Formats: sequence, C-alpha cells, structure tokens
Amino acid sequence: MVTRRRGPLGTLGLSAVVATLLLAACQSQAAPLPGQSGTQAPSAPARPAATSGAQTSDPAVEVADCPPSGAATQLTGAGATFPAPLYTRWFAEYRNICGVEINYQAIGSGGGIRQHTERTVDFGASDGILTSQQFEAAPGTIMVPMTAGAEAIVVNLPGIARGQLKLSPETLAGIFLGEITKWNDPRIAADNQGMNLPDQDVIVVHRSDGSGTTFIFVDYLSKVSTAWRDRVGVGTSVDWPVGLGGEGNAGVAGQVRQLPGAVGYVELAYAVQNNMTWAAVKNAGGRFVEPSLEGATVAMEGVTLPDDMQVMITNTNRPDGYPIAGFTWMLVYEDQADSAKAQTLTHFLWWALHDGQSIGPELEYAPLSSEAVSKAEALVMQITAGGDPLLP
Repeated sequence: MVTRRRGPLGTLGLSAVVATLLLAACQSQAAPLPGQSGTQAPSAPARPAATSGAQTSDPAVEVADCPPSGAATQLTGAGATFPAPLYTRWFAEYRNICGVEINYQAIGSGGGIRQHTERTVDFGASDGILTSQQFEAAPGTIMVPMTAGAEAIVVNLPGIARGQLKLSPETLAGIFLGEITKWNDPRIAADNQGMNLPDQDVIVVHRSDGSGTTFIFVDYLSKVSTAWRDRVGVGTSVDWPVGLGGEGNAGVAGQVRQLPGAVGYVELAYAVQNNMTWAAVKNAGGRFVEPSLEGATVAMEGVTLPDDMQVMITNTNRPDGYPIAGFTWMLVYEDQADSAKAQTLTHFLWWALHDGQSIGPELEYAPLSSEAVSKAEALVMQITAGGDPLLP
C-alpha cells in the first residue's frame, strides 16, 4: 500500500492548530470549522515527482506516492462536519506530500449530498447513507468509507464529571422526545442511583442543518425506541419534538457549553477538543460505556460489511462496543468527466485509506478495519474517467 512517511508538517503543531480552531468554533457559532470557510491555503509547493509505487493491501496493485504529472493540483469538496477535524489534517498532510490543494467546506452532510448531486464539487461527504431517491438523483454515486467515529452525548451539568452521568436508551430517547424535562426526573435518577441530580430544566440541543451526525444519532434512537421510530424516524433532517438548533457539530457544542442544563450530541473529537462533559450510554449488552475510538472500533467489527459498505453500526451487540457510532463516507461518481481531477481524487482516496488511517486516533477517530479497507479499495478501483480505469 502507499507507505510514504508523513512529510515535515509536525503532528504536534498541527494538532494544536486543529484544537485551537475547534475551540474557537465552539465559542462563537459564527466562527468557521477547520475547512469550513472555503478559503484556500497559501500557494502549494511544487509537486514532487511520483516515485516508484508502494505495495497496497492487494499484492497485485501498486500506487505511486503522488498523482502523475498532468493530474489536477486542486480539488473541492463539501459536506459532513463529523470528520472535519480529520479531513483538515489529511488535506494538510496530503498537500505537504503531493502539493495538492483540497478546499473542503464543512457545511453538513445534507449540503454535501446536495452539492454532490448538483456536481458543483469534486466530492461530497456524508455520515448518513443516501436514500433511494438521493441515489436516483445522483446516478453512479459510490460511497467510499473513510473512517469511523463515536458520538458523545454532551451535557452542561456543573459538578458532574465526564462519564459520571449514566443514560439508558429509554431515558435518552425520553429526553429528546421532550418527555423528560428535569434532570432529577425519576427515570434519570433510576439510571444514576445515589447521584445528587439537580432540579434543573433539560435543554435539548440538536442540529439545525442537514446532518449525518444527526442521521447516526436518530438511527440509534429508532433502533432502541419504538416511540422515536414511529413519531420521528431517521434522516439527515428530522422534525425534532423539542429543543434548540445549532449549525454543525461546532454549533451544537457551542450551545451546550453556553447553556447550563443543556444536552446535545457531537462527534467525539469536538467533545475532547473542547473539554466537554459526556454521559456513559447503556449498550445492548447492558453496560454503560463512554464514547471512545476503541468503542467505535468494536462496533465496526460487530457488523457484517457489505461490498458497497453502506451499513450502519449503531446499537452494537458487542459487550464493549459504544452504541452511537458510525462510518463517514466520501461521495464520488463512478465515471468521472474530468480525467485530470479524477486521477488526483482517486489517488487521494487511496492515500487516505492507507497512510491517512494512522492519523485518525490522534483525533479520536477509529481507523478502518483491514476488511473495510479492502472493500473500500475495491470501490475506489471502480472509478473511471471516460470509461477508462484510473488504478491498476
């Protein structure tokens, strides 16, 4: 596989930049996420010459360290905020190695699906599986899994430590259905015997934009609560029974941080970078589990992976698995109109599926399993330009 080592862009320094940007985004809802502003980085260095290919997980396939001469040096993408911290790192690393600028706007999965369908970007990004209607509107779409992650149920309850609050599936559904309105409600108390819960209003915070993070969360709620399934259902946008809306993961995190008594759902990286308090959620095995990349990895390993990789991993039955976890995908067209861009896009996807996976744990994302990488490789190898294959 692509084994070229990371370039001189320092891991520690860039991690600090990502942390600073995430914190600023949560302190001000108007502040952009990493990659959200759409502004481009300074001019890229000259692309290094492609070297002899490095072995992939398929011994019959070799891919050069960088796209070939004549391939595009700029790409645009838009969509999910769930993986934005990781994508920001990936794009910076890839630019440093290959001199390619990737301009990504973290506008939410709904916006990413829309722009992919309208063909206004080179790739979209979503944490939710497209509906049959969305596939019909964008024929030839391939969903390439890039990483997996956990969603934290974040709360603003002074005096309660990370993981101290416990929430069963029924209680969590009751909160987001608007049936539980006080933090000392008997149903929450039953999950937290012996804890001094405050007589404080519950303030629900959810996404206001089309969101794959929402898709993962409500997919979970629909599996554990028939009331949620029948009254609200699953989608990147749903008719919320109660609560305030925040734009993007950063917007939800910002609202929760500002409002005592608030509860919301964000990708784990946002909770970690902003030092937020989260709940432990009871999984299908009866254990209260905190969000973690290890818990997401266990959830990922607990499902049968289809060849198209369109599968949800919520409500895992693994005893150590975290129940609110999911894949995130890049959306690309199987047959590309622009050969130069297609060469760069397929190379980047291949790089991200191999060298890029080692970056994920630094930001609380779970690397894809070897089986998932193998299936993702097969999807990338389906991509053509004018009918001609782009990878061996």
